[in-house]
Amino acid sequence: MLRLLFRLFGPYPALIFGDALVLDRWLWLRRNLPPRDGAAALLDVGCGAGTFSNAAAKRGYQSTGVSFNAAQNEKARLRAAWTSAPARYLDHDIRQLDALHELHESADVVICTETIEHILNDHKLMTDIAACLKPGGRLLMTAPYKHYKAITPEDDGPFSTVEDGRHVRRGYTEESYRALTDAAGLEILKVGFCSGFLSQFLTKMLRKLSAFHYVVGWLVILPFRVLPPVLDPIISLTTKWPAYSMTLIATKPNK
Repeated sequence: MLRLLFRLFGPYPALIFGDALVLDRWLWLRRNLPPRDGAAALLDVGCGAGTFSNAAAKRGYQSTGVSFNAAQNEKARLRAAWTSAPARYLDHDIRQLDALHELHESADVVICTETIEHILNDHKLMTDIAACLKPGGRLLMTAPYKHYKAITPEDDGPFSTVEDGRHVRRGYTEESYRALTDAAGLEILKVGFCSGFLSQFLTKMLRKLSAFHYVVGWLVILPFRVLPPVLDPIISLTTKWPAYSMTLIATKPNK
């Protein structure tokens, strides 16, 4: 069944397999990833199951995903094959991204979504990402906004002091983003937000109902997934409800 879905609809069914925040991130990425002719190289740092890497490949990017999780990478490769997405996946710990010398100044675009908050040495990761960018290349990053309202109690911490897959910090602000980019030699072009109230509410429902079974929660919120992209921008204009994620677009200066 999964294979048929991916063959019929490309990599996009994966956008609704997880919580409602995933689609928000892709819609933001998509706005900043204009279609290309296959000449532009894209690196996905912390690529998960390849959802964004494969989707970017279908937009004409030469996608490379990097993750330590071999099982997730194998899933990504399988989905890429099902959808004829020209993406490849490297089994590698992104904390040692600098050890992948083949990636040095190789990428026109680096994407890194909801990953850096899991890494203790976020300054090193940002510096390593900058080294992977070609001069003039762009970084598209999302991470939790430090001042979000907790979706479920665990989002208020305590946060992990070791890299065990959980968040090691609550999130970021424009100031902390700037500290990272300045140290890495990147220039910020734009800071923004994504994932508003409705996306957060649907994600909360999914998490709570998953206590019974994930499929139960997924089926309950499925009919409402079309609403956040339409209504959340309006809600954000009329309320002070903070976004869950902060977005960053930065560039590596030309030499």
